[in-house]
Amino acid sequence: MRQALPQGEPSDWPNRHLSRFVEAAGIRWHVQQTHAGEPLLLVHGTGASTHSWRDIIPILGAEYSVLAPDLPGHGFTDAVSPARSTIGGMSESLALLLETLEVTPRYCVGHSAGAVILCRMALDRRIQPAVIVSLNGAFMPLKGAAGVLFSPLAKLLSRSSFLPRLVSRRAANSANVARVLEGTGSKLDAVGLDLYTRLVRDPKHVAGALNMMGNWDLHAFERDLPRLATPLALLVAANDRTVPPDQARLVAQRLPHARIQILPGLGHLAHEEEPARVGEAIRTLCRMYGAPT
Repeated sequence: MRQALPQGEPSDWPNRHLSRFVEAAGIRWHVQQTHAGEPLLLVHGTGASTHSWRDIIPILGAEYSVLAPDLPGHGFTDAVSPARSTIGGMSESLALLLETLEVTPRYCVGHSAGAVILCRMALDRRIQPAVIVSLNGAFMPLKGAAGVLFSPLAKLLSRSSFLPRLVSRRAANSANVARVLEGTGSKLDAVGLDLYTRLVRDPKHVAGALNMMGNWDLHAFERDLPRLATPLALLVAANDRTVPPDQARLVAQRLPHARIQILPGLGHLAHEEEPARVGEAIRTLCRMYGAPT
């Protein structure tokens, strides 16, 4: 069942004219869609929303029927339980959204954790695209002491009802958000900073991001990844400080059909830094893998 946009969505939200709400998998989703050409699915990463594709959607929407959802708990999509915030749970929910919308994506593009969701869906045969384009895909667990500490800590924090409110209060100072974004290796403009600041002022959005971080088992996913038969194109930002660029090389070693393309001078949020360059790279890859053999 489709619903009109509520007054709660800001009137100046990027690409709001493409937005609508859809009931699927027991929750209400916020999605943005264009309608031209073959279907292309965009999946954002942890802590983001459709806003992160704000300048990519017009570029790809001129050639493809783009579908960009807010993941559960993010942006304007309803939250889900911790059990449904796992990689498998997110993948299943997104598959049910596609089924409801009757969208069978020919091309899939995922940023960071979004690339993991898409690969999980392909491994489980929930999607069968011509290619999955991974933009700084976060495919592997953190190594060393950080990996030992991060997952249990994130899981503990995700269970707190107080922490999301605390983070949201701290986000009232955009300088705190700016420091976090700079830590990704990306330099966003004032618009990008403002959008992330507005998002993290919402405790529901913060809780959704913590749920994802605290309930993902990347060790199991990493073991399954070599079974991926879908072509995988790895767009890797050279200055990414969130996902080490070397991770893509390890992925490519396990997947002979994977290909790597380096994006010099960009960080983890490359598609928000230089959307024209990243959008053209995505479009070129889709054309390449979508061409008749």
